[in-house]
Amino acid sequence: MVLDNLGSSLRGSLDKLSGKSRVSEDDVEEIVKEIQRSLLQADVDVSLVMDLSSSIKERALEEEPPGGTTARDHVLSIVYEELVGLVGESTEIPLENQTILLAGLQGSGKTTTSAKMAWWFSKKGLRPAVIQTDTFRPGAYDQAKEMCSRAEVDFYGDPDNEDPVDIARKGLEETADADIHIVDTAGRHALEDDLIDEIEEIESVVDPDRNLLVLDAAIGQGAKDQAQQFDESIGIDGVVITKLDGTAKGGGALTAVNETDSSIAFLGSGETVQDVERFEPNGFISRLLGMGDLKQLTERVERAMSETEEEEDWDPEDMMKGSFTLNDMRHQMNAMNKMGPLEQVMDMIPGFGGGIMDELPDDAMDVTKDRMRSFEIIMDSMTDKELENPRSIGASQIRRIARGSGQDEERIRELLQQHKMMSQTLKQFQGMGQGGDMERMMKKMQGGGGGGGGGGMGGMGPFG
Repeated sequence: MVLDNLGSSLRGSLDKLSGKSRVSEDDVEEIVKEIQRSLLQADVDVSLVMDLSSSIKERALEEEPPGGTTARDHVLSIVYEELVGLVGESTEIPLENQTILLAGLQGSGKTTTSAKMAWWFSKKGLRPAVIQTDTFRPGAYDQAKEMCSRAEVDFYGDPDNEDPVDIARKGLEETADADIHIVDTAGRHALEDDLIDEIEEIESVVDPDRNLLVLDAAIGQGAKDQAQQFDESIGIDGVVITKLDGTAKGGGALTAVNETDSSIAFLGSGETVQDVERFEPNGFISRLLGMGDLKQLTERVERAMSETEEEEDWDPEDMMKGSFTLNDMRHQMNAMNKMGPLEQVMDMIPGFGGGIMDELPDDAMDVTKDRMRSFEIIMDSMTDKELENPRSIGASQIRRIARGSGQDEERIRELLQQHKMMSQTLKQFQGMGQGGDMERMMKKMQGGGGGGGGGGMGGMGPFG
C-alpha cells in the first residue's frame, strides 16, 4: 500500500518509546527523521515534508499527554492527526445524480477506474453509466466495454466515430436514464496541447459536476506538473490514486492533491472491478500505522455476505440461529473470497495493518489461499449428509473423501477441526444478528484492541 515504508519505520521508532512516561528531544528527533526519510523516499514534495515534520516535532515537545496516556501513544496520536491532515479530507461525492469527468495521462488507469467507480455507485443503489470517449488508444473501447460488462453497468461508446466530443454528446443522450454518468477521456504519453484542447471541448459538452484526476501511484515528482496543467485547464476537484497493489511509492499523488488544492476521492488496486474503495483519511492512516480500519472491513463483510446471499440463496440469519454446517462454512468462505485479496482484508484488522504482513514468510498468504482451495475440493467430495452433519464423519469416510478429493487425510481432519472451532466461536455471536450489529461482531472477532494482532479472527475463518 502507498507509504507502507513510512508505517513500518514509524512503528519501529515508536516502539522505542514503550515504557517511557515522557519523550526527550532526541526521541522526537529520531521519529521526525524517520518521517522525513520515508516521505521523501515516497516522492512527497520537500516543502510538504518539512511542514509536516516541523508540526509533529513542535506538538510532541510542547503538548502534555492526557492523563494515563503513555509517551508512545501520545506521539502516535500526534503523528496520526498530522498525517490525516496531510492527506486531507475525502472528495465530496454525494450519492445523487451527477456527471463525473476523468482526466489523466495514458496508462494512469482511467478506463479501469471508470468501470470500478461505476461498480461502486451501483452497490450504493444508483444506476451508473460509463461513456468511453477515447478514440486515440487502440483497444480502449473494447477494454471499457468488457470491464463495464463485468461490473454489470450501462456503457456507451462508438468505435466507428472518431470525434470524442460527438461521442460524449451522444453518450449522454443514449444513457439519459442513468443516475451517474462517468465520462472516460483519452490520455497521451505526455501533456500535449491536443490532449488539453480535446478534454476542454469534452468538458464544455458534458458540463461535469466533478473533474477527477486519475494518477498512477508510481507517478513520482512528475505529478506536480501534471496536476497543475490539468487544474489550469479544466479544474480538478479530486484525485483517484490507482495501482496501489504494486510497489508504488504514492507520494507524488499526495503532492498532486496539495498542488490542486483538492482531495483524494477513490483508491484503486488490483485488476477486478471490485478492487476500489472510497478514500477515508482516518481509515487510510489507521491502516498505515497498523491500527486497522473496522469501518472499511465492516463494509466489505456486509457487502460480501449480501452478494453471497443473492447468488447462493443462503441466509446467514439461519447460521446465527441453528447449527453451523459445512455448507455454511463453504458459503462463508465464498463470502470471504468476495471481500478481495486476503492481504487487503488483513490490512484492515487492528494489529495486522501498515506492513506488518510483510514480516510474515513470503508464502504465508499463498499457504492460506491454498488451504481454502483444498477445503473447497474436499467439500466437493462429501455427501449432502456429511456436509450437513460433519460430526457423522468417521475414519472410513475420511479415507473415502481423501481418495475422491485427492487430498491427504490430515488435510480433511484439519478441515473438520477448523469447522469445529468456527462452530464454537459462532455460538458467542448467536442472537446478535446481522446489519447494525456487524461492527460489534467485528470488534469481538478481533478481540477488541489494536495490539493483539487480530488474534480472534482465527476462529471465524479458514486462516488457522
